[in-house]
Amino acid sequence: MTGQLIATGYSKEGATMRPQKLKEIIINRDWCKGCGVCIHFCPKEVLEKDPFDKVVVAHPENCTCCRLCELRCPELASEVIVEK
Repeated sequence: MTGQLIATGYSKEGATMRPQKLKEIIINRDWCKGCGVCIHFCPKEVLEKDPFDKVVVAHPENCTCCRLCELRCPELASEVIVEK
């Protein structure tokens, strides 16, 4: 499985890590201005624009949970939710 790792516990040897698993990507269409910054920064081409120039999640199966779409969106319109 690919994706970011999250710490699940600590020991003297260091952190115990496990991969994150995507639960959902939410795009707030009211906040999205269609600038495409999230599309540009997504390394796996998960996001695309729809005919109304808004961002949609086209390929969620490719998401690695890197959260670059969240970090780069100037409108804070995207949210990556991972399983706990």
